[in-house]
Amino acid sequence: MSRSVFVINAGSSSLKYQLVDVDSGDALASGLIERIGETTGVATHEVPGQPDIVEQRVISDHEHAFGWVLRQLDAHGPDLDAVQLLGIGHRVVQGGARFDRAVLIDDDVVQQIDDLAPLAPLHNPANLQGIRSALATFPGFPHVAVFDTAFHLTIPPAAHRYAIEGRVAAEHRIRKYGFHGTSHQYVSRRMAELLGKPLEAVNTIVLHLGNGASATAVRGGRSVETSMGMTPLAGLVMGTRSGDIDPGVIFHLHRVAGMSIDEIDTLLNKRSGLLGMTGTGDMRDVQQAADAGIERASEALDIVAHRLRGTVGAYLAHLGRTDAIAFTAGIGENSAPVRAAALAGLESLGIVLDPVRNAGRGERRISADESAIEVWVVPTAEELEIARQVAALVAPPSVE
Repeated sequence: MSRSVFVINAGSSSLKYQLVDVDSGDALASGLIERIGETTGVATHEVPGQPDIVEQRVISDHEHAFGWVLRQLDAHGPDLDAVQLLGIGHRVVQGGARFDRAVLIDDDVVQQIDDLAPLAPLHNPANLQGIRSALATFPGFPHVAVFDTAFHLTIPPAAHRYAIEGRVAAEHRIRKYGFHGTSHQYVSRRMAELLGKPLEAVNTIVLHLGNGASATAVRGGRSVETSMGMTPLAGLVMGTRSGDIDPGVIFHLHRVAGMSIDEIDTLLNKRSGLLGMTGTGDMRDVQQAADAGIERASEALDIVAHRLRGTVGAYLAHLGRTDAIAFTAGIGENSAPVRAAALAGLESLGIVLDPVRNAGRGERRISADESAIEVWVVPTAEELEIARQVAALVAPPSVE
């Protein structure tokens, strides 16, 4: 009999879910409900081997959304009793400096997630909506919060502190938190398996490149540096986010351009990155435009690669001995040109790509045989990582 965890990722107007078999790693069912609270929503339920269920309907709130999900499970499966549902895993973006691991959700945890909302105003309140609705929908199961930031709480003070007045930093909880933690944790663990070595013996640079992008230096399974900061805005160039920028730009835009704080926030988070430089936030479109000779697209790719190379170089210095570099997420897994550009010119540091391997598909080594540092493509599995953390907490293996 399989053991499963229901993994939930709740946004302010969306609900993404996956029923995961924690032993096989298979998705037994998955779905996405969009435009919650709007005049017309779209709900999708997928079960392997069956036609997808897609409905356009009004979904008034998250509790209504969960009701729709339960109806699909009743009608199309899988049966939750048959798959031995262990619990409900909730992705929570911001755990602050308090939560360094997955925790059972109780009233105190709910309150602390709410207290952390000022650090993630677009995410934690939405995550809480999902938690509260799921608690009402699945009252007989343990609910577990798995935090994006938890994996990065091992980063030392020299890396997570900002050089501002200590009193101000402490009062307002200003420090580097990092994000995409479940992805970095899964990929670094998988990388050790692929190398055939114990996790504590492997040093890996993980490049999570999607619409949001982050890099992490992982020493022996512990995050020691990461590119995102107090917010997901910092670090690499992303689909719509600027990544690292001189803070003085913000003052300049306010004083000289007359932009408000909210306008600057929107500019840097939603109208910058690839979108701001090229008019599209989709890397596939940018690459196609660059291939067609459009200069601004080529320049944008150069900027993306420049930032990536600089980050890889810095993390090689932080780690000292580095065993592997792993590309993951949508762009990292699917864009051979981005991978090649990111590591171009690093041969003297022991990084040599094999063009044929790089052009392939799926999980694989893409470095040349002579490369001192192995380079891999490792598809991420954030839902599986969440499910495994839930299972480890609520149903730990027995010790005989």
